[in-house]
Amino acid sequence: MFAFHESLDRVDLAFTDRHGGESTGPWFALNLGASNGDDPATVERNLRAAVSALGGDPRRTHLANQVHGRDVHLVTAETDPAAPAPEADALVTAEPGAVLVVRVADCVPIVLADDDAGVVGVVHAGRKGMVLDVVTAAVEAMRALGAEDLRGWIGPRACARCYEVPEDMRDEVARELPTAWSTTSWGTPSLDLASGVASQLRAAGVDVLDLADDLHVCTIEGEADYFSYRRQGVRSGRLGALVRVRG
Repeated sequence: MFAFHESLDRVDLAFTDRHGGESTGPWFALNLGASNGDDPATVERNLRAAVSALGGDPRRTHLANQVHGRDVHLVTAETDPAAPAPEADALVTAEPGAVLVVRVADCVPIVLADDDAGVVGVVHAGRKGMVLDVVTAAVEAMRALGAEDLRGWIGPRACARCYEVPEDMRDEVARELPTAWSTTSWGTPSLDLASGVASQLRAAGVDVLDLADDLHVCTIEGEADYFSYRRQGVRSGRLGALVRVRG
């Protein structure tokens, strides 16, 4: 269920893989997204299972309608988890017990936390979100809540060896973010989304842990363990990044 799971003094965080859920077919098994044709009731049970495994209350789960933008949504004590999900690509909170979730399938999932301050966030950063610097927007929102000593975890995503793009796209992105320039394993232009995001986080003063070295992960290559939009197309499942401050 969890490709990575860590509990700090006050914070629990995790990145899911595709194991342990109820979905079948191309969404087998722990699919956390229903926009791809999977049964919404099954997806809801999968989501509840993942949140419960983290130690959270599924009734306090907060999601976002992700649109590849830069908007950050603040979750407070007044935020209703049952309300329609806001259009945002990052969620932040200082509310104990609230569980924040973003969903990905090749894009970069990021968890942010200041364990001492009890401030956490999750971010979805694809190519567009990276160029718009959504991670810095999330960091700024967390600092406004009192976060000072921020750590960041970068989870399962498409690697630079596989994330092929047109040359003009690579050059356009690299003009804004040189660390994202890369090539595939077969010598064509690609983008290194994780390196680009990591450089933005470090520039914002965040201590970054990229889990790729520990997990040996690429969502495109890792068919047995991860969903991938590049590999599966519109029927791809969705992985999750989850975080909460224990209540």
